[in-house]
Order: sequence, then structure tokens, then C-alpha cells
Amino acid sequence: MKNKNEEVKKTVKKAYSKIATNSNSCCCQCGCGTLDKQTVKKVSKSIGYSEEEMNAVPEANLGLGCGNPTAFSSIKEGDTVLDLGSGAGFDCFLASKKVGQNGKVIGLDMTEEMVAKARLLAKEHGYANVEFKLGDIEKMPIDDGSVDVIISNCVINLAPDKLKVFKEAYRVLRSGGKMYVSDIVLLGKLTDEQLKDEDLLSGCVAGALQKDGYIVKIRQAGFKVKILGEDKEISKTQYSGIALESIKIEATKLG
Repeated sequence: MKNKNEEVKKTVKKAYSKIATNSNSCCCQCGCGTLDKQTVKKVSKSIGYSEEEMNAVPEANLGLGCGNPTAFSSIKEGDTVLDLGSGAGFDCFLASKKVGQNGKVIGLDMTEEMVAKARLLAKEHGYANVEFKLGDIEKMPIDDGSVDVIISNCVINLAPDKLKVFKEAYRVLRSGGKMYVSDIVLLGKLTDEQLKDEDLLSGCVAGALQKDGYIVKIRQAGFKVKILGEDKEISKTQYSGIALESIKIEATKLG
């Protein structure tokens, strides 16, 4: 199992390294197609980003999300926010405006090229309250109880061991801290062929869990779970009608 999990991570890293170095690549859709800027904007608008948000740091918006966790989160001024799978930093830059000068945003990503791109954009646009770390969301290089809010946008489905991710999230959150997740969950079974498809793996489908199983794992990690929204239309607009949805979840650390 360990070797299989490592192979999955290698496949995902390779795909997202390519995206980071080629702004016209997109993976969080079936088949890792290429997206022009207008299509990225159209996709972003359909999943909940405003025109103002899309114009904040447009180079960081790679069209990879399935929701807008900064919009439905409870981020407030002075918070420390952690973004799991931060990519080029798009959601981090939006969160940084909410936390203000006294707050801090940490972007965590396992792809060297994404972290390098995000750091460059942060410097170019003067985001002094944002830092980007290289690391695995199954083993976060973050101190216990040091984070107020976690956000994650269409990334946890890519992790081979989702329970580990949720347990790590629970560990790094302060008591009463919240996690806001947009993610792809399955509403039906995939074929064997789909499960083995590398493009569907890096495209947020082949590694996704059934909806009920996903929620169970969050609860197993100790969280209280509240479903804030479910987008079934995304199946038609981005995933060729595969039985799935984008789910929006608030998970609270009670301990």
C-alpha cells in the first residue's frame, strides 16, 4: 500500500509541476486539458469567485478549484490561516486580505514548482503576511495548535490517505478552530478503467471518495461536520457527467 500511495503522489506531483510551469495547463477537470484565460475566469466564476477576487492576483488563478473556501469561511482579522494544497497561492492571497497585517497565511504544497511560483507572486504583489511551505498534507510541517482556520480547495481528494490529512488538520488547529473545504466527492462508482486513468487521478476524480465515506473520515479525525453546500452541476460543466459533486464543508475542532 505504501508503494502504491507513493506512486499516486508521484503522478500528482508530475501533473501539477507541469501546470505550474505552463499556465495554460489545467488538471482539476477530466483529462488535464488546456485552459485559456477566459475559460479560467468562466470556471472560477461558476464555482463562486467574484470579479474583484479574480482580478486580485490573476496569475495565481490556474482554474484548479471546485469552490471558493475563503468566501464561505469564517476568516477574521488577526487569524492564522493554513491553505492545504495552495498551488500558485490564489486562495492564500484572498485570505491575506481578510487576516490583515496582524494575521498570517501559510500556503502548503508538495510541488516545488508551485511553491516557487507562489513565492514569486507574493513578492511581486507585496503580500508580506503570506508564506509558502513545501510539504505533504499527510504530514504537515506545522506546529500543534498553531492555526485558527484551515482552507482547502479541491486538493484532499488527491491525497492517498485522507484520514491522515484530517488527523493532521485536527492536530494543527487550535481548540475551536475550523476547517473549510471545497472538494470533489463521488456519488456513484467509477469503472476500473477510470480508477486507473492517470489524468482522472490528477484531475480530482480517480482518487476521490464516496460522499458518505469522505464525511465519515472527517468525523473519525475528531471533527464536528456541517455541510454548507453541494454543487452537482459541476459534474456537467467540468467533469463530463461523471457521478460526482463539489461539496462545501465546515469542520470544527471541539477538543
